[in-house]
Amino acid sequence: MLAYKLLLTPLFIGAVSLAGRRWGPSVSGWLVGLPLSSGPVVFFFALEQGSRFASAAAQGALAGIISLCGFSLAYIWISKRSGWMASILASWAVFFALTFFMDRLKIPLVLAVIGPLLILLVVLKLIPDATPFEELPATPHWEILVRMIASTAMVLILTGSANFLGPRLSGLLTPFPVMSSVLAVFTHRFQGAPAAAHFLRGLLVGLFTFATFFLVVALMIDHWGVLLAFVSATAAALFIHASSLFLMRKHILPA
Repeated sequence: MLAYKLLLTPLFIGAVSLAGRRWGPSVSGWLVGLPLSSGPVVFFFALEQGSRFASAAAQGALAGIISLCGFSLAYIWISKRSGWMASILASWAVFFALTFFMDRLKIPLVLAVIGPLLILLVVLKLIPDATPFEELPATPHWEILVRMIASTAMVLILTGSANFLGPRLSGLLTPFPVMSSVLAVFTHRFQGAPAAAHFLRGLLVGLFTFATFFLVVALMIDHWGVLLAFVSATAAALFIHASSLFLMRKHILPA
């Protein structure tokens, strides 16, 4: 199990990072919407803590989308006038404040699904128009290694502290933007605030995939088992992700 935690997540993150480097920050953010780190976290919850724990964590992850929306919106607006340090600290503060609030709400599954999706649509309307930029400078080669290390650390920390945090808070913290923070900061630092905004805009579009994945897990895992639930969630998420790329190119990020 430890080998999976140490190898599976960084391999996924490395592949996504290389693809984003080739096609730009918007596509990089869109790819981050895939639950490449949070998905394995809940999968390990299912194997180590049981399907009921994993179902509750998946519902918490759905609610955690609201915190991730707040993080992205805060970073985009603050980065227009501030550097990366102020942007990331303020964005983390927004994320944890929203997570603290959501942890104290007891809402049914229907609202746990509809609420984050509605908020996601609202946030996409609230973010400022994407600022065009010239050809971007290259980022350091070691950046990909940092992304892989940070994402692996998140998986180890969250799965290791699951018993202490409980299923709901573990799920709420599953979307904590470790990888998004690393990518946004490095993009902002080396390629500018407009490029970071493009990255986070793509991330928000990709969150529809994130929501689909955890919705399927939450609905299926108790009745159909871990394997079928995660296979079905992966298939549904990939379909939605392909569809969201069309949305992003046609409506969210017009050329």
